[in-house]
Parts: sequence; structure tokens; C-alpha cells
Amino acid sequence: MAGIPESTKISLRQRLTAHAAEVWPGIAQVSTRYRGRFAYIDATGPDGECQPLFRLRYVGYANNWGFAVWRASHDDYADAVLPDGSWTGTAEAALDLTAGLYLPGTADHRRTNGDDH
Repeated sequence: MAGIPESTKISLRQRLTAHAAEVWPGIAQVSTRYRGRFAYIDATGPDGECQPLFRLRYVGYANNWGFAVWRASHDDYADAVLPDGSWTGTAEAALDLTAGLYLPGTADHRRTNGDDH
């Protein structure tokens, strides 16, 4: 399979940036870099520290990606399943999973049901 189309790269970057701003306000910047059919995603926190999060594998669709989590213990990426048990899914689901692992203090913990607690 060929590399990731430029339009998909632009869309991916925009979607991840918007999702991080909405759900992960402690993430100052989401960075994407590409090699062949892979997209590598890093996040920068408010302290300026860059944290590798995950790698996406382009499978031909802008909204469906293969997923590999960055393993700090090995300094590499390992194929993984998303929380719903799927080997492929959205980039936003991959961001939520890995940011929860590596950047738990950056989440937006506001209540969403409207109740006071």
C-alpha cells in the first residue's frame, strides 16, 4: 500500500488537535510525523516536554487506522487493541487510550451529566 495521502495527513492533524483541545486541555500541542504508511503521534505538555504516544498504520481510510502503543520500557511501538477490542479504529480513540496511560494528569475531568457532585 502507498503512503498516506496529503489530504488525510492534514485531516488527521486537525482532528487530533481539536480532540486534544476538547478532551485533553493539558496537552499543549499534538505533533504528527509520517513515514510510509505510518503516522507517529507525540504530545507536548504545558512544561514543554514531548511524550511519544502511539503510531497509526494507514489502512486506506481516514477514519480507520491500525494502532500501536509506544512502549517506554523498550523505546518502540507494539501493536495493540483499542478499548473496544478492535485492532483498528479512530485516531481519537488511540489518543484517548495513550494519553490516559502516559499523561493522566492532562485530562478534562469536568462532569458531563450536569449533576453537581
